[in-house]
Amino acid sequence: MQKQSSIIRSIPPFLPKLVRHLVLLGTVSCLPGLRADDGAPEPPLQSVGSLVAQIMAQNPERQFYEAEIDAAKAGVRVARAWNDPEISLDAGHKRVRGDYGALAGEGTAWSVSVTQTFEWPGRISLRKAIANRDVELARLGLDRFNQALSARARELAFGLHAANAKAAAIHEVADRFAALRETFLARDSAGLTPLLETRVIEAAELALQRRATESGLAVQAALIELNQLRGAAPESALRVAAPALEFRPVSAGLGALLAAARENNFDYRMRRVELEQQGYAVRLAKNERYPSVSLSPYYSDAKAGDRETIVGVGVSLPLPLSSGKRGAVQLAEARQRQAETAVLVAQRELEREVVTAARAFETKLAETRRWPSDTVARFRDAAGLADRHYRLGAVPIATYLELQNSYLDAVESILDTQQETLAAGLRLEQLTGLDLNPVEIAP
Repeated sequence: MQKQSSIIRSIPPFLPKLVRHLVLLGTVSCLPGLRADDGAPEPPLQSVGSLVAQIMAQNPERQFYEAEIDAAKAGVRVARAWNDPEISLDAGHKRVRGDYGALAGEGTAWSVSVTQTFEWPGRISLRKAIANRDVELARLGLDRFNQALSARARELAFGLHAANAKAAAIHEVADRFAALRETFLARDSAGLTPLLETRVIEAAELALQRRATESGLAVQAALIELNQLRGAAPESALRVAAPALEFRPVSAGLGALLAAARENNFDYRMRRVELEQQGYAVRLAKNERYPSVSLSPYYSDAKAGDRETIVGVGVSLPLPLSSGKRGAVQLAEARQRQAETAVLVAQRELEREVVTAARAFETKLAETRRWPSDTVARFRDAAGLADRHYRLGAVPIATYLELQNSYLDAVESILDTQQETLAAGLRLEQLTGLDLNPVEIAP
């Protein structure tokens, strides 16, 4: 009896304390180190919708895409601008000699000219069209980021709820084990059977510690990522109302989903815009084979005995002696063929991902509907009933442990399936660009 009591006392009772810091029933909250700060006031409870809106408004990464749009708009202004005229001024000294070398006169001579380069017709409009496609690509990038950010925020919010619910179940079972250990200490448990049962409870409690640690790390990781998404410090406190999920089947058929994906998917639209932009680049490269013409009105004046004034216009253009322009056309045409292939590959990948996401959502949805809504409650009741009857000696230790583990497994399986269904539904919305409402999140 003394040996058995020393073994039981050597088990540190840290598990119930750890989980109590981890769980707040009905809400999700966490601070660094997975413990609450008693001196700091609790932050207000936020719904999933308000949290998503806050992330969309305060996420610092959105500034990158907004700056990209501003840069593309500046590129449009540069592309449609004419070349600035160039002014040149020459000054010197002029001497005039007669037939026999005698100096006939001398004085100053100077000239001024203004040169303006004129592009070949259609060249500026092509450059402007290419720059406009850069603006469209930048806007598509921002829209794609906003959609992915909203979906990620919703996944993290439900992930917090799932981790909290798992921790609550672990807290409940841990309290049972702690109470059972106190019962063993108070009981006159002489003999081999009580000693072996104590070892079994000890091993189960160690396994439960691992589950509690993983659940606590999941809560902490989700909270840190949410704080980063909303531009807050990683150690900022956050309380999110537990969302209620109502899964709904997708009403649109597979053909309609594929058609919508080809029309609305941001990645596929970006590939198509890049192909269109490359077509303009080919036309621009062909246009640039023709030289630009520079006109230079000039005025010159010289005083060397007599006064000489010249007014005229100069014309200059480059000579196409090298094959650089032809090589630029070939390069642009090769890029266009690459863009065509990229569009074809993107379409195939998009169709594959849409079919995969639709099938995954249907499968996960059917799995969530396989069990009634009170499944977790029934397993919880069975685990509590096993705990009471084990103390009375009516239930063996194996049945007791099996029911406690089954309760935890049921909670984890149901929450994981719901989380996977939510991810598949949100992914399907991202791919198709439709508001399919496959899941309804109510605060």
